[in-house]
Amino acid sequence: MRRGFWFVAGAGAGVYLTVRARRAAQSLTPEGLRDRLAGLSLGAQLFGEEVRAGMAEKETELRERLGLTLDGPEHAGRHRALQTSTTTERELT
Repeated sequence: MRRGFWFVAGAGAGVYLTVRARRAAQSLTPEGLRDRLAGLSLGAQLFGEEVRAGMAEKETELRERLGLTLDGPEHAGRHRALQTSTTTERELT
């Protein structure tokens, strides 16, 4: 029983290490390196798209909160009055 257990454990470890070594060797071939670089490039593109989408979402949220349009403030006079009052409050503190 004990010999059988150790035989199976050794065989399993041997198979596992062989597969890992074969994968490591394959990743160092020109094709493997090309695949890794392509994956890295795709990951960077997806990350950039997510960042740009988040930035656009936050910009839209801030514009809505501040009442701004792409051309400028919707209520320019009100916006200037708010800026003046905020500046005055900062000067008082």
